[in-house]
Amino acid sequence: MKEMISLEEARALVCGAVAPTEVETVPLLEAVGRPVAADLKSDIDVAPFAHSAMDGFALRAAEIAAAAEDAPATLRVVAEIGAGDVFDGVIGPGECVRIMTGACLPADADAVVKYEIVGVVEGDGKTGSLVSFTAPAKVGANVRPAGEEARAGEVIVRAGEVISAAGVGFLAGCGVLEVPVCRRPRVAIIATGSELVPASEVPGPGKIRNSNSYAMAACAREAGAEAHMLPIVEDTFEALRDAVAAATRDYDFVVTTGGAANGDYDFIKPVVAELGELMMTTVSMRPGKAQTFGVVNGTPVFGLPGNPAAAYVGFQMLIRPALRTMQGYTFMDHPVVRARLTADEKNRDPRRIFLRANLTRASDGTYEVTPAKNQSSGLFGPIQKTNCMAVMPDGTEPQPAGSVVDCILLDVPEEVCL
Repeated sequence: MKEMISLEEARALVCGAVAPTEVETVPLLEAVGRPVAADLKSDIDVAPFAHSAMDGFALRAAEIAAAAEDAPATLRVVAEIGAGDVFDGVIGPGECVRIMTGACLPADADAVVKYEIVGVVEGDGKTGSLVSFTAPAKVGANVRPAGEEARAGEVIVRAGEVISAAGVGFLAGCGVLEVPVCRRPRVAIIATGSELVPASEVPGPGKIRNSNSYAMAACAREAGAEAHMLPIVEDTFEALRDAVAAATRDYDFVVTTGGAANGDYDFIKPVVAELGELMMTTVSMRPGKAQTFGVVNGTPVFGLPGNPAAAYVGFQMLIRPALRTMQGYTFMDHPVVRARLTADEKNRDPRRIFLRANLTRASDGTYEVTPAKNQSSGLFGPIQKTNCMAVMPDGTEPQPAGSVVDCILLDVPEEVCL
């Protein structure tokens, strides 16, 4: 095991150690935002019949082929068809049918002329009226054909596609009301630290509230997983060993925060090494160099740093892709845009640096990025108040104002193409 590995190596290692969860079938609405695990087919043609795209008059286009402003064609209205109704009669020569949006097109008709451009010569425009047309209509005008969106037995959504809100409507129209998906992974969140107290308590001397568990649980939920916050674990090898061993038996992925460095009370590395296989301890990134990963009882165990920003960045860059892999997602990278730095960055650290920053659009339409003034790894606040992570490349070369850098948009889904 290398002492320190690149971010790319670390992500490949973590994602390579997980596998998709078993497939389950869920009600259609529960599939929103999730990739389907198998091809889905329609049970009928959609639409099942040709219908009108607007309110108007259904007719044979040949009947008004010679219509003009100075020589209008007149037709007799022989029926009215509302949505849900069917006209079983015959449209004879010189006749048309008044039709509403969505109504089934009569078998004899091949076009619809919208109501607003049809003149009424006699009557009120309804059955029995005489109406006039001052321009020809093309065959198929304002008609939505049967099977326009899908054919019976046709694959309408392929495995791996993520179901959107519009997709739910599409599938419902195709008769698909249950969807096969990979089960959401159950993630155990364990905060370590004898200084921690529950967030519901006011901390006493030397104590702090456990905020990491809430943030990591929120990150897990954003990644599509089920998050379970377990009790705080004190800083002893035995306590952490027992907690990790128990969690690996009950959950699909275990995340700990704190105790990932090399201090006297940092135990996640020896715990993973004793219980299973230790695969990673440090990554060339800042914040969050100390990132522990291994497998215990066949379950991935990830030890994040205790500093909030370091834990957050580690989760986003390494754990989130693994949780998405377990659910069958195919896109793993948040969208990245290039932006000009508005201030100098000295970049004294050779590791890849992720700065909490705000992305804005300049007057010329290009992007500018301004790093937050406080880049302490011990704070969640700057992450809440910023909208991206500006990436300072590996190495110690300074990045003066005006330099163009990558900006990771963490609040934009991986599937979005910018």
